[in-house]
Amino acid sequence: MSQYYSELSEKVTAKLAPIEAISATVAHGELTIEVSKENLIAVCEILKDDSELAFDTVVDVCGVDYSSYGVATNSGDSKSSAAKKIPSRYASVCHLLSVTNNHRIRLRTWLDNDFPVVDSIVGLWGGANWFEREAFDMLGILYSGHPDLRRILTDYGFIGHPLRKDFPLVGQVEMRYDANKQRVVYEPVTLEERVNIPRVIVADNRYAERELAARAQEAAEAQEASVQKESGDKA
Repeated sequence: MSQYYSELSEKVTAKLAPIEAISATVAHGELTIEVSKENLIAVCEILKDDSELAFDTVVDVCGVDYSSYGVATNSGDSKSSAAKKIPSRYASVCHLLSVTNNHRIRLRTWLDNDFPVVDSIVGLWGGANWFEREAFDMLGILYSGHPDLRRILTDYGFIGHPLRKDFPLVGQVEMRYDANKQRVVYEPVTLEERVNIPRVIVADNRYAERELAARAQEAAEAQEASVQKESGDKA
């Protein structure tokens, strides 16, 4: 699988070279490319329309808040890694699938810290509509050109974006039904905020042996194919 996506990475990089020199990474059997927000739509058009790529389905669009990424809240945790250098706090991430070619790709676009905005891909994949609304609701990422960019999960009049790292874990208000007023009322939150689980980045080695075996098998098959080709040429 890693070999396939390494080849796909080279193919995608070559096809997108006229637009921009993208950064492509293959890790854990998955291909991720980083695309500038200025060229996102042009890149997506090629990924969708090119017959060799044919990414005809959007699986997900989400936002990520990378503030304090890689820094544990527990200072005594020896497994905590140093803070990783990242270009920006916010990123919009798009997952695409090619049903025709049975391969996937992840697009990551870094956004401004103060005003995270990026072009909407609803015009290319209509299924991105609610995904982008969720990213707007949860993280405050604006998708320019979206036909109906409004909250989708939180209540009317909700203030803030719950998945931002600086949003209180206990929330800002509590909601309950008041029998006397016969309506829902909002009150200041009474829960005490606390953090029980440190944010720690730990390498996942559960599938390491399986990946090594798969790579060894790919190498053996490639070597066998090379030997057969040489034998055929000599014959």
